[in-house]
Amino acid sequence: MPGGTALLVHRRSAIIAAALLLVALAVAAVEIATGDYTITPAGALNALVGGGSDLDRFIVVDQRLPRAAAALLVGAALGASGAIFQSVSRNPLGSPDIIGFTTGAATGGLTVILLVGASTATTILVGTLVGGFATAAVVIALALRRSATGDRLVLSGIAVAAMLAATNDYLVSRADIENAEVAKAWQYGSLNAISWPPLLPLAVVLMLALPAALLASRSLRILELGDDTAAAVGVQVVRARTVALALGVCLAAIAVATAGPIGFLALAAPQLARRIARSPGVTVLASAAMGAALLVSADLLAQRLLSPFQIPVGLVTAAIGGAYLVWMLTLAPAVGSRPSRAGRPEIRAK
Repeated sequence: MPGGTALLVHRRSAIIAAALLLVALAVAAVEIATGDYTITPAGALNALVGGGSDLDRFIVVDQRLPRAAAALLVGAALGASGAIFQSVSRNPLGSPDIIGFTTGAATGGLTVILLVGASTATTILVGTLVGGFATAAVVIALALRRSATGDRLVLSGIAVAAMLAATNDYLVSRADIENAEVAKAWQYGSLNAISWPPLLPLAVVLMLALPAALLASRSLRILELGDDTAAAVGVQVVRARTVALALGVCLAAIAVATAGPIGFLALAAPQLARRIARSPGVTVLASAAMGAALLVSADLLAQRLLSPFQIPVGLVTAAIGGAYLVWMLTLAPAVGSRPSRAGRPEIRAK
């Protein structure tokens, strides 16, 4: 891609990312200012700066604000993770929830909750990280047995995810009723009972991993052209892919540790951001912003659809993700495309 064209694409992606972030913040503001507890927008703003009654501050600062912040941060983490995996696999289905990394992280979290009996934010985080990295190691090892193509990575991940999903169901079925209910609610992916403490490790990981992913985005874009092309222009293919996978697993695992396994968001956000930005490849920044906008919007729906009852946001994203898959498979053009060397989509022959 010529330098001027590349600069134009990067600039357009940055503008789209900024616009999506503004949309996400606007939806978050609606989520904070509205709800079953009636408070005016001015009253909500007053509570945010320390004014208003104790009840106003409790509802706005201790309940609504951490939930909105969690939706933004978890959505950004999943969007960026999906962008990384889709770039590495060169496949629009190469998201962490499809290829098993999210399911593996959930297995680690469920093991900590049900077998170890420790359900603190720190222990769940450790469990999800171990489960995510262990799953990544197994999937990559299976994909490398013959050829480390994106299709083999996706197929290996689907097989491992199916086995891990059965393991998760078995763990829940063997637990007592109380622990099983807690684990099942967490397994659906929910922000209903989120509070400030779990957001600290999420924010720290995002502050470290997201800038690193942005720095690695150039190598990711080159990797989309193929290993031979990437090596020819000086990219250390094995190192770049290993670093990218590590960052993707970290982002997916911290999202799962915070809100449970929220499906389809990491699948849809990078592709939607790519289409809106008209980028020849997946962009990490725009994908993160799209993920934040999608999850905060889905969480607002989860709160309002059956009000006063609140459903897990993972159920909403699953419904949206199913509709997205139908659209991608039936209506979207060039689903199986890869960027060509000229920067334009190139349809793969099946």
